[in-house]
Amino acid sequence: QGRILEKTGLCSQLTFGRYVRQGRKLGLDPKLFIQDLQFNKVPVRVYQPKATSDGRRRGILFFHGGGWVFGSLDTYEKVCRYLSRESDSVVVSVQYRLAPEHKYPAAYEDCLNTTEHFLSNTEHFGVDPARVIVCGDSAGGNLAAAVSQTLAGRSDLPRLRAQILIYPGLQALDFNLPSYHQNRGVPLRFRERAAFFALLYLNGHAMHIQEVLEGSHIPPDMRLKYRKWVSPDNIPERFKVRGVKPLGPIDFIAEVYETVKRFCEPNLCPLLAEDAVVHQLPESFILTCEYDVLRDDGLLYKKRLEDNGVRVTWYHLEDGFHGIISLYDYCGFSFPSGKRGLDSVVTFLKSL
Repeated sequence: QGRILEKTGLCSQLTFGRYVRQGRKLGLDPKLFIQDLQFNKVPVRVYQPKATSDGRRRGILFFHGGGWVFGSLDTYEKVCRYLSRESDSVVVSVQYRLAPEHKYPAAYEDCLNTTEHFLSNTEHFGVDPARVIVCGDSAGGNLAAAVSQTLAGRSDLPRLRAQILIYPGLQALDFNLPSYHQNRGVPLRFRERAAFFALLYLNGHAMHIQEVLEGSHIPPDMRLKYRKWVSPDNIPERFKVRGVKPLGPIDFIAEVYETVKRFCEPNLCPLLAEDAVVHQLPESFILTCEYDVLRDDGLLYKKRLEDNGVRVTWYHLEDGFHGIISLYDYCGFSFPSGKRGLDSVVTFLKSL
């Protein structure tokens, strides 16, 4: 439908996609105070439980998914209300700037700025500064991981209590990991779309997508350097039973690398952060789905965190697919495993 509309000149596929994902405006919530504010000029929506609290509550910064291109405060309204109500937490949903109009690092900077602002002003929201968590799904999980890494070494702000990464996309070096081939045609995120969105976020366009998909965008010496972190060897064998496609030799194309070399920046691909940074990260929760091209990104990061002594709670949805959390109670239909995933997040939150 989006393509038809684009051909007729009514609107771009992008505009149509954003419209479809908008989500309906919801009425008042009997259990929550909800207000739209701005933190450092970034629009946010704050959800606060109405019930009186014994002490200060935990605070959650929520960064929505949508490939850095789609998604809004309204799209994730039901998810944020659910998290706030069920875990009795203050939730701050962040409307970061979207690509391709706003390229990297705009989204990352917006998420970092709102987190810094919130950490400095927790008392205004009745939040315990020692119990602030960053949380996000998909592209939002990428942003949460990047913000968490940036703040890990900061001594001028309260330390984050935890990070919650829901099927995060964490690297753009290798689109040929087992999960990328096993689930290449599984909705809601096809293998090509994963590279397409990463390029749109990085450059504002998706030129060289084929070269990126086949892996000719990374120099051999870098591929070697990062192999200790980004490799099928680090993925448990049980995730390879659906078959792994061995890669033939790849020709490196220097001019493609020139256009995408920022893929090697941890703020864009957090899986590539040095051990010295990963070692300082807070307690982590990672949710992965079996039928998801991004599954192995989450598994590889889980291993990196554990190897660096970070406590990780891992929840795997055997019957889950990418985007399942955002479909919670969406237009009247919902998937039981999506609710299970959301409840696993709530259970983790209550433990903090």
